[in-house]
Amino acid sequence: MNDLERAGTYALGDRVVKRLGYGAMQLAGPHVFGPPKDRDGAVAVLREAVARGVNHIDTSDFYGPHVTNQIIREALHPYPDDLVIVTKIGAKRRSDASWNPAFSAEDLTRAVHDNLRNLGLDALDVVNLRIMFDVAGPAEGSIEAPLAVLADLQRQGLVRRIGLSNVTQRQVAEGRRIADIVCVQNAYNLTHRSDDALVDDLAAAGIAYVPFFPLGGFSPLQSTTLSGVAERLGATPMQVALAWLLRRAPNILLIPGTSSVAHLRENLAAADLTLSDAVMRELEGIAGPAEAA
Repeated sequence: MNDLERAGTYALGDRVVKRLGYGAMQLAGPHVFGPPKDRDGAVAVLREAVARGVNHIDTSDFYGPHVTNQIIREALHPYPDDLVIVTKIGAKRRSDASWNPAFSAEDLTRAVHDNLRNLGLDALDVVNLRIMFDVAGPAEGSIEAPLAVLADLQRQGLVRRIGLSNVTQRQVAEGRRIADIVCVQNAYNLTHRSDDALVDDLAAAGIAYVPFFPLGGFSPLQSTTLSGVAERLGATPMQVALAWLLRRAPNILLIPGTSSVAHLRENLAAADLTLSDAVMRELEGIAGPAEAA
């Protein structure tokens, strides 16, 4: 059995992917802006991921901007038949590397065409609408207008499946009344647990939940409990954090990112790690009561 198959699979609409995938954000330059220092190394990471069985890659044309999609095309095009590339629209970058909302029909349509061109595709497998009412995290507000634009692009055949990113539970419910939502992508990990109820609700509905920053983001998770568990299991803290997510719910799909082949291999090895019920309870105690509520 391929190592990744031990983690299982889950559906993104009518496509089935392995639950351990790869996030391409770190293939861009510092602060996800500009080109990488080592483009050949970035290409090597992508090729290694696919060679090891990854068939779910997360990206966006506002990474760089344009950089990660162009590297993905260079590394992997023509794409394997089973590869699902998930991208995001709804934001744009300015010359100061800032992240800015891009919700107009013109912005969203341009973003879809930019992704198509830079990835070398005729249609995008999955497009997540990134909600930017608050750059720092989910904030309430109607998503009907931008999602209607994306749904129209889907009817035109440019987008096959639709997901949502950086959204609240209320926005997910609103989105499901407008379009068939195949995934939700929010920040979630061992210490950031505010989406616990949403994860479970989506699992009951057969919708994938894709945590970004599964390892804590740009500041890696730091926990004496996590480190202690990892030491006992002969694993790294990051492998344990990923294994906890895999065990947390069957609809969770992981997209840990890295620009290093060695780190990629380490992340994918989390599929081989089995956590007992006792270890799961120990790890779940890392989040405070308010965070895990």
